[in-house]
Amino acid sequence: MSLMVLPVVGCLLGSALVASDLPVKPARPQYKFERILIPAASADEPLLEKFSLTSAAKYLDDGAAAWTGQRKCVSCHTNGIYLEVRPSLSGLVGTPPRSMRQFFCGQLDQLRTLDHGELLSGIRPTQIALIARGLAEWDVHVERKLTPETDSALRTMFDVQSEDGSWNNQDCWPPLESSSYHGTTVAAMAAATAPGWLAGLSDSDPVQAKVKKLKSYLRQTKPRHDYARLCLLAAATRMDGLVDDHRRAELIASIWKHQHQDGGWSIRDFSVPEHWGRGNRAAKLRAEIDFAAPTSDAYQTGLCVVVLRDAGIAANDPRIQKAAEWLMSNQRQSGRWWTRSLNTDGYHFISYSGSCYALLALAKCNMLR
Repeated sequence: MSLMVLPVVGCLLGSALVASDLPVKPARPQYKFERILIPAASADEPLLEKFSLTSAAKYLDDGAAAWTGQRKCVSCHTNGIYLEVRPSLSGLVGTPPRSMRQFFCGQLDQLRTLDHGELLSGIRPTQIALIARGLAEWDVHVERKLTPETDSALRTMFDVQSEDGSWNNQDCWPPLESSSYHGTTVAAMAAATAPGWLAGLSDSDPVQAKVKKLKSYLRQTKPRHDYARLCLLAAATRMDGLVDDHRRAELIASIWKHQHQDGGWSIRDFSVPEHWGRGNRAAKLRAEIDFAAPTSDAYQTGLCVVVLRDAGIAANDPRIQKAAEWLMSNQRQSGRWWTRSLNTDGYHFISYSGSCYALLALAKCNMLR
């Protein structure tokens, strides 16, 4: 948590106006829509005395519903992560609302009304990959079969692939909107997750060549930092042909080297500030009070555990168990877990993303039975 120093902002009758006299502006809610009100995310939010699966699931469901209802878009950090993670938790906390899947399908239909040049611009290719990924996860865990909507989404996704094999993305909102490399790993996960989709492509299907181009891009493009290496490993746990055994071992080692003594990880250890996107957050990150030794956070701890488990690391590995214990003991009263944003000290939407990964990590460690 950073220390805020209040400047002297004025004087009254020759006396300095002290900080205690200043009106305190209430922090904006993290999510607010109709009857949903989720208070601001903060490092000061008290911990729960005992882990609550119900509170965690409610936070995820309410946050995604509020974002969708108010913003009416698919975002990387909230409902995008929600549909990536939440279907796999159906056996524990019930199936997510079908209306969310319908919203994703509707958003894709709206994107298809744009001309091809517009679809290739900005974050749209990665946004389409995110939609396809969410629909693929729904098919695996809810429908338990490939649906026509997911097949169609994946074909649209490959229609917006760049010539070099990547998916265009923004480069100013790390970690999720900071590179085409990240967008390409999302696309790889989407294609490889959809039940039987890759195996069902005929030899004459033009998508086959595009899949090869995707694989070539991820094999030949050097990851800029360890966070990108983590994303590559995640994709490689689903899609064959991205890394060999030696490379897989290197990627796993690049995760373990950052684990903290308390069992957690910090996202801030996975890149130097200048290498997040185009480096536009470097000054903010270097000014943080714990820059030299950042504390563990839920986003990176949850994501690391998820990827390591998917990569074959056993749930009873002592390092995994220590990470799971950290997650179990760091849930906040709202049901979420805390992670400070890399970007601004406003809504801290990465706390929502981190809460999704934290709950999924605990499920993969058999802690929620």
